[in-house]
Amino acid sequence: MRNAIVLLSGGLDSYTCAVIAKSQGFELYAMSVFYNQRHKLEIEYAKKIVSAIGAKDHLILDLDIFKFIGKSALTSNIDVPENRTQKEMETDIPVTYVPARNTIFLSNALAWAEVLPSKDIFIGVNALDYSGYPDCRPKFISAFEKMANLATKAGVEGNNFKIHTPLINLKKSEIIKKGIELGCDYSLTISCYQPDEYGRACAKCDSCLLRKKGFSEAGVPDPTIYQ
Repeated sequence: MRNAIVLLSGGLDSYTCAVIAKSQGFELYAMSVFYNQRHKLEIEYAKKIVSAIGAKDHLILDLDIFKFIGKSALTSNIDVPENRTQKEMETDIPVTYVPARNTIFLSNALAWAEVLPSKDIFIGVNALDYSGYPDCRPKFISAFEKMANLATKAGVEGNNFKIHTPLINLKKSEIIKKGIELGCDYSLTISCYQPDEYGRACAKCDSCLLRKKGFSEAGVPDPTIYQ
């Protein structure tokens, strides 16, 4: 078995990405990040997913840097946008964008990959049904992979890293269908940016709207408990 690091948020996409990696025969090492996000409940869901997929290890990083540099609706008291249209999601980068988040997450995964060792890193980014984040695009992933192989001892020695993005060109409904096919239990996931104290989703943020749309188009019941 080859080792693979999977960035695991506790959400629908990262869970599906992890299950795809497992189906390809990888030994999974999950990495989750607490970055002072308002939806920190996702870390608890990530733990449930790790148990369900039988990951070899689960590293939970505490990166408090965003508490100081965040300026994001996910890491400060800025209001989370609600009820945005599909067109708005496709054209505007929202205030839920966290500066350089995926760059920072992947950099930490890269460091762990060198130590394990592992040549493979999986991340559940998507460039179709998403909120317009620039660090979810194929160009970004390609550039990061190139950097990873230039900036590491392993890369210089010819042990090149591969950043796997199995969901990047899939619609949310297609992601859900793929996950169901592979046995995903989506009740183990949370997508909401602002769940209440009981863990109920708001049904209004971009993430909730995209999740609801995805399940509807896939013809699969959404197990989410909404407010």
